Amino acid sequence: MKSTKESNERYTPRHAVLPIIKYLPSEAVIWCPFDTDNSEFVLALKEHGFKVVHSHILTGKDFFDYEPEYWDIIVSNPPFGNKKEIFERCLSFRKPFALLMSNMWLNDAAPCRLFKDRELQLLLFDRRVQYNKLGRIPFGSGYYCHKILPKQIIFENLQVVKGEMSRMHMDMERLFGKTANME
Repeated sequence: MKSTKESNERYTPRHAVLPIIKYLPSEAVIWCPFDTDNSEFVLALKEHGFKVVHSHILTGKDFFDYEPEYWDIIVSNPPFGNKKEIFERCLSFRKPFALLMSNMWLNDAAPCRLFKDRELQLLLFDRRVQYNKLGRIPFGSGYYCHKILPKQIIFENLQVVKGEMSRMHMDMERLFGKTANME
């Protein structure tokens, strides 16, 4: 991957995973390419009966070089950097995906270019996803989807659980001996 800066990692809390689940076909094999065993994506999807394969650059499976043998849909929260390259790779698979991203990316020219001849679907929330314990997230997030939602834009109420943190922090502690971005 082009950037592995610790500041590029934000671990998704469970409350931000749950809204996408109802739009995923129950028989789908979900690839979570930016996730570890304790990612809320992996845990919640498995709890809802999905077969899940996951990978993470820190476990030697870089999204830009690795692809599981079999999967149907990508669902994850990629690093905040390299958005254009991440979307280019997702689109190159010609399969559905749902990526939780900052809504600020819509201000960039890249989405216009990448989705000019493809349908970009958005699952937007009425509240901001709380990625840390501070509760001061300066941006909104939503799912940027392709071939998943029943219409182009859907608005969902986000049931934020104050102080809820992703259990993926445990994996980062194990790998690094410290907790990244828990501020």
